Amino acid sequence: MSSTSTGRPTREDVERTARERFGFAGLRPGQGEAVEALLAGRDVLAVMPTGRGKSAVYQLAALWMPGPTVVVSPLIALQRDQVEALARTGVRDAVAVNSSQSARENGAAWEALSTGGAEFVFLAPEQLAREDVRERLRALGPSLFVVDEAHCVSSWGHDFRPDYLRLGDVVTDLVGPGGTRPVVCALTATAAPPVRREVLSRLGIPGADVVVQGFDRPNIHLEVLHETDGEAAKRAVVVERAATAAKPGIVYVATRKDAEAYADDLSHLGLDVEAYHAGLSADDRTWVHEAFTCGDLDVVVATSAFGMGIDKPDVRFVLHASVPDSLDSYYQEVGRAGRDGEPSLATLCYRPEDLGLQRFHAGGGPDVEALAAVAGAVHDGGADGAVAAARDVRDAAGLSASRTTSLLNLLEQAGAVRVTRGGAGWVDASVPVGAAVERALELAAERRRTDRSRLEMLRGYAETTGCRRQFLLGYFGERLEQPCGSCDTCTSGSAARVHAQKQAVTADAAGAGGGWAVDDAVEHASWGPGVVMSTDGDRITVLFEREGYKTLALAAVTAGHLLTAA
Repeated sequence: MSSTSTGRPTREDVERTARERFGFAGLRPGQGEAVEALLAGRDVLAVMPTGRGKSAVYQLAALWMPGPTVVVSPLIALQRDQVEALARTGVRDAVAVNSSQSARENGAAWEALSTGGAEFVFLAPEQLAREDVRERLRALGPSLFVVDEAHCVSSWGHDFRPDYLRLGDVVTDLVGPGGTRPVVCALTATAAPPVRREVLSRLGIPGADVVVQGFDRPNIHLEVLHETDGEAAKRAVVVERAATAAKPGIVYVATRKDAEAYADDLSHLGLDVEAYHAGLSADDRTWVHEAFTCGDLDVVVATSAFGMGIDKPDVRFVLHASVPDSLDSYYQEVGRAGRDGEPSLATLCYRPEDLGLQRFHAGGGPDVEALAAVAGAVHDGGADGAVAAARDVRDAAGLSASRTTSLLNLLEQAGAVRVTRGGAGWVDASVPVGAAVERALELAAERRRTDRSRLEMLRGYAETTGCRRQFLLGYFGERLEQPCGSCDTCTSGSAARVHAQKQAVTADAAGAGGGWAVDDAVEHASWGPGVVMSTDGDRITVLFEREGYKTLALAAVTAGHLLTAA
């Protein structure tokens, strides 16, 4: 094989490997760039649409890198699928270590890694929180640390899976005998700028190469069904749309109860349909997953627990019976349709009242008493230069392990404690309890404001009369110059009228000194620094670091000198 003067493989080497070992006709946009960065020892965050070869990035790089590859994967079902997919390629063996396997199975996996019989090991963040697992990995000397579905760091790490926020510590803890840590590769299909920023920060790779490919999925027709006549009317609309749409499809709902009810309604219409939610047994969830993948079901009605990693190219529709928490979540789930490139449908059934539940969730903050209990336990345990074990903090505060970890994450982000990975996981107090709690609450409030702003952007998408695809891509920082022609507002003609009006207003605004452009860095006197995400006629949307998304009237911005170039 040829190589550069540095001994690294050339782009031609990588492309040849892709053809000969994976059967690719060629590298897709972004793949070569990301692989080259990894082989040069640079960390990478790759944001690529589903079906565009994200997994191939780390698989190609791993073939040229010594030592095994650690892949952080969020779901056991997804780990299983990924192991089987690698087995089908015949490129390198892969194993998983997780709680669903017996001790003998996990032991065999470690043995395969230690003898060189396996290149890839798939683990959940909770496994990596264990010192014995990290000790085994350190001995193996992994060269590549992959975080698949990296948006979960932001979307799950603050709530029910706090170990996602500790993956940066894990990377630091995997320094090999030569004193170097593994190169990090974070992969996701959908991540708006705030999510990308948090992923880089949490993984400890602020200087990583960020490779972002286009978010547009032009084969997916976007539509919003507005329903104002109550819950029963909405249910009828959802059932009718799911029944008449091309199959197979996924209906996303907010609760387990809704999943069962909608599945029952569709079943009475003669469809092969199953509900999927966290209340099912693991065996039942696996059965639904496999039945849908194999084509034995017309529809799955599911909570957000379903769909991640499903390698089913012919999903013809994704229908949301209720609004999700953000456009990030919405587009992540929409991306499960039309992976084969054929026409598909993404439908959002929208009632303004449904936003209330999401606002409620976005408005909640940490329990002050629980936060104070954790901070107090840390402070008491860390007196006189000593340290407090994380498990002792948990016991003293009287909280579960995951809740304690979540609150410790928040206190550490506030600079109030320092959590290390040595020994049993030590916690070192650094500031008084009152100040620790106050700063942590301030940070939590900032996050809530950002979450609420993201929800408002989803409302804007649902209520716009302009091109929905222009709005959606603008949220992710991508500009679409003309209406797409493949959404309900384009079909109705309203998008063209709105676009013409905005063009005229934009020209007037530019002449009046309001000519802000996408990606311009700006500063607001109260909200601080931000970046222009989209310009929309007489309005401008700015993503502020501390406040989230704000949509401002250009006339007010210009008259009040609200924004200055940063």
